[in-house]
Amino acid sequence: QVQLVQSGGGLVQAGGSLRLSCVASGDTFNTYAMAWFRQVPGKEEREFVAHISWNGGSTNYADSVKGRFTSSRDNAKNTVYLQMNSLKPEDTAVYYCAATLRVIVTATPRGYEYDYWGQGTQVTVSS
Repeated sequence: QVQLVQSGGGLVQAGGSLRLSCVASGDTFNTYAMAWFRQVPGKEEREFVAHISWNGGSTNYADSVKGRFTSSRDNAKNTVYLQMNSLKPEDTAVYYCAATLRVIVTATPRGYEYDYWGQGTQVTVSS
């Protein structure tokens, strides 16, 4: 098992930047693929944002964030990051990191494909 603790987030004006961090403990971090999801009030399902492979060699992003968000990882620090640039009000949500041992083959993974989740962190983008 792996435990995930998130940090970062907060309030930023449109066009600004934020970086989220997610630190893992417990199991061997570099065996897990990682992802970021987000959820807005009233929506039952978390929306896929980004996925990064176990070694960082492969990433994919939701169309809505492509070109603005970048996910990276530092396996020596057991940490995955989400750098968010050119933020828009519609990016406002609670953001979650997630971990899986599965091989993710879809371009837009679903939440159930990930077994471990961070506690979530609020990102608010004002217009």
